[in-house]
Amino acid sequence: MTTDWTPDELMTVNAARALAGAGTCFVGIGLPSTAANLARRTHNPDLVLIYESGTLGSKPTRLPLSIGDGELAETADAVVSVPEIFNYWLQAGRIDVGFLGAAQVDRYANINTSVIDRGPDRPEGRLPGAGGAPEIAANCGRVLMVLRHSTRNFVRKLDFTTTVGHGSGPGDRARLGLRGAGPTAVLTDLGILRPDPDTAELVLTDLHPGVTVEQVREATGWELTAAPEPAVTEPPTPEELAALRALKAAGRNAA
Repeated sequence: MTTDWTPDELMTVNAARALAGAGTCFVGIGLPSTAANLARRTHNPDLVLIYESGTLGSKPTRLPLSIGDGELAETADAVVSVPEIFNYWLQAGRIDVGFLGAAQVDRYANINTSVIDRGPDRPEGRLPGAGGAPEIAANCGRVLMVLRHSTRNFVRKLDFTTTVGHGSGPGDRARLGLRGAGPTAVLTDLGILRPDPDTAELVLTDLHPGVTVEQVREATGWELTAAPEPAVTEPPTPEELAALRALKAAGRNAA
């Protein structure tokens, strides 16, 4: 299948589309930040981007390198302390959407960003850690996740549980006192997974053009359930691609 876009571009565009209609978004660095900034340039120009470093309403002209990138503070509506971000905005339920990445995800959308078991007689592989992800997943109205799809990332059992998604199934979030709906979609370069309303287990609901259910199952570390007739996502529009490529080019030029 010949296209004028890459799987990564299709993933990012669909992740940006998922933010249509959102008011506020707590943004993780990396793929979530790319998608959120693309959403602000396309489907949701009024989207308020919030970063863990204390920036409210950031409007970066390029992709930030980290939560400490000065571009976030320089373009923000306000800069507040980190305790205020967490205590007043996040833990009080004032943020609509949390957007996260992950190193590992299990069938209940729990996340590992801490350590990877590299096997006998080898030291653990150290990852960036939790950051604000546990609080984001606990308190935002809903959570979106974006990551590339492989058996390395979509695993039967996490090497470490950094962030609770839906725990071990229905009722776990309520039992743990987590206010938000938790992960509502996991967007990948192969398709989109959403939690089943009865079991809370991730189900393949959408395929990207040219991708088959078997391809997604082969890239997943558990017996993935698929919807009887998964929807097929729309290819990126020329406008979406132009905005995404301009955003990435601005980041490269600033580096």
